[in-house]
Amino acid sequence: MTIIQNSVEIQKPIEAVYAFLADMNNHEQLMPDNIYNWSSTADEAHFTIKNMAKLALKISQRVVNKEIICMPIEDAPFALTLRWKLEDRGTNTTGATFIMEAELNMMMKMMASGPLQKLVDHQVNTLKNTLG
Repeated sequence: MTIIQNSVEIQKPIEAVYAFLADMNNHEQLMPDNIYNWSSTADEAHFTIKNMAKLALKISQRVVNKEIICMPIEDAPFALTLRWKLEDRGTNTTGATFIMEAELNMMMKMMASGPLQKLVDHQVNTLKNTLG
């Protein structure tokens, strides 16, 4: 299991950060430019990663003001879990950690780790810029 993650502190109450992340419609704002053909509902998102793959994700679990877990609902290039963990840090401050867990063989790990880390970093930084 390959685990890629990044954390950020956002100057918003945990309820606001959770409400944003709990709706898949908002996740389009967090995606980099190489994502297109986006369509979503509150629970699911379908999109294409340029020169890579089509993905469909669904929120499989919500723990209010704590965690949101997304899983692929169609064939993905590899087993994948996306997890947002939230932590109330008081005085309208929320810690947000984005964790990507991927089943990558050695070859895929060598090829995909860099781009996946960039994706995680981009989403965390964009979340801070969007809500912060």
